[in-house]
Amino acid sequence: MRTWIALLLAGLIVPLARAELDYGDHTSATLTSKAWDASGSQQHDDALAYIAKCLELYEGQAKAMQASLSDYAPTTPPEAASKYWALNDVGTCLFIRGEIELKRGDQAAAKATFQKLADEFKFAQCWDTNGWFWKPAEAARKKILELEFEQP
Repeated sequence: MRTWIALLLAGLIVPLARAELDYGDHTSATLTSKAWDASGSQQHDDALAYIAKCLELYEGQAKAMQASLSDYAPTTPPEAASKYWALNDVGTCLFIRGEIELKRGDQAAAKATFQKLADEFKFAQCWDTNGWFWKPAEAARKKILELEFEQP
């Protein structure tokens, strides 16, 4: 016991509990942005936590928005696509999750995530900072094909 305390005081043992994540205002846009940022910084556990919170809070609304569409929402003006904010953010979060699963070597989980995105949120769109919308489900379908091609 004294050895454990001495190591803890010396900073050689890191406590298992980490600081609580800051979910900001809990909006889907904030959670998605935080997921992107955390993923880009290789903080995959944090990114997955933001994604999980976004799905917990907004997946139902995203499904309802998806069901209301028969094609992609118009992107001109860009605000028209923003009307489907939950769908767009949940779809984007699923894409990020699939990418993290790939980076972690879990191809089966990544394929399942990409398939869920392609099947359930196929009209999601994400604003690219370069000034255009991209379609996460289309990117997911490409990832699925790549994964199937790589299978032995």
